[in-house]
Amino acid sequence: MIEHIAAQTYHRRQGALHNAFTYGVDFVLTDLTESQPGLISKNRFNLWSLHDHHHGGPRGKGQGLPWFQEVLKAHDFPVEQAELLLLTQPSLLWFHFNPVSFWIALIDGKPCAFVAEVNNTFGHRHCYFCALDGFRSIQERDVLHATKIMHVSPFQQVAGTYQFQLAYTEDDIKIRIDYKNQGEGVLATLSGKRRPATNRSLLYAAMRRPFGAVRVIGLIYWQALKLWIKRAPFLKTPPPPKLPLSSQITHDTRDPS
Repeated sequence: MIEHIAAQTYHRRQGALHNAFTYGVDFVLTDLTESQPGLISKNRFNLWSLHDHHHGGPRGKGQGLPWFQEVLKAHDFPVEQAELLLLTQPSLLWFHFNPVSFWIALIDGKPCAFVAEVNNTFGHRHCYFCALDGFRSIQERDVLHATKIMHVSPFQQVAGTYQFQLAYTEDDIKIRIDYKNQGEGVLATLSGKRRPATNRSLLYAAMRRPFGAVRVIGLIYWQALKLWIKRAPFLKTPPPPKLPLSSQITHDTRDPS
């Protein structure tokens, strides 16, 4: 199973300094089986590709799906009952960079746990395991909290919390990440329709946004330049976190908005 999510991502800086942008991005939602269109492959070169070493574990040395299975087992999640999916931006030709991917565990078609796999432009990765107590199904209005552990932006401190919201239906997927740190922070959203991936949709995506990860990195640096021009405080890069994964089981699911 593989779906092509032609999505929109929106970012808005919160606090004294304003900056906001919206971009189109191409994600896939997959159970990482081999059954997929000819223009996307697993663990081999293609127009689009997914590689185990890009996901699940240390950056560049990932283990793919078995890593997610082990994470779930370590949290006493009923893996044998679950459908396991990866939501990510695939590699385009030789180029790969993914600011964030999501490992999602479904039971009876409902998300009950996920891992936000966060990468920065300094070569670091940290993963945030999130679930509700008792692994109850995650609804759109549920807010799952995680303490920020890793440096992502030179304009934001390694402090504060992420508030995740996930809406997963038969038709679309929506993710909201609200980073808060004493009146400052960033709101980021990702949303798109779920559609079967086809050679036609993948070829059109490559033609529409032909630079793939190079484009993603370029857009990150372009927004950083705009913030620097606006005199946003520029912070030094701290060392990466010692632990590769942090866990948070959320009990209070109220939407603060």
